[in-house]
Amino acid sequence: MKCNRLVDVGRRQFLRGGVLGAAGAAAATVLPAGQAQAQTAKAMLDYPSSKLANISDLKVNEPMDIGYPDADSPGILLKLGTPVEGGVGPDGDIVAYSVLCPHKGYIMSYAASDKTLNCPGHFSRFDCEKGGQQIWGHATQNLPQFTLRVDDKGDIYAEGADELIYGRLSNVLA
Repeated sequence: MKCNRLVDVGRRQFLRGGVLGAAGAAAATVLPAGQAQAQTAKAMLDYPSSKLANISDLKVNEPMDIGYPDADSPGILLKLGTPVEGGVGPDGDIVAYSVLCPHKGYIMSYAASDKTLNCPGHFSRFDCEKGGQQIWGHATQNLPQFTLRVDDKGDIYAEGADELIYGRLSNVLA
């Protein structure tokens, strides 16, 4: 009998804690009138600026292999054909990503049909039109997207990444 009461008290405490936790989370998302909700800031990793290509070298939906921030770090440069967040160039459609899966470092391939990068190891998939957002699989973070800049001659430069590249414990080059 005594044991059953302790179980009931444990359940009540659990439920009370769950209700209070949910109420606290809901209250934290409510903002005063007229105040905009803050967007999640990405951590920018500073790598040296590096010329990748010229706009004239790119064809819509055909990836160009790159190495950034160095030759030991494979990536792709893409002209997607429609403007995207983080895209550069006159059409706002040029992006670049690491092709090392953030889960286990497998080299991913680009699928032009749905503009995703796909991992052959554990089948994680990443949307190139949505900043490298993970859409399926075992990975626990989005793809590192490289920050790009285009100069007045159409040369495209990479100047950093918004996530750690697989296998690098920091943003420092060895």
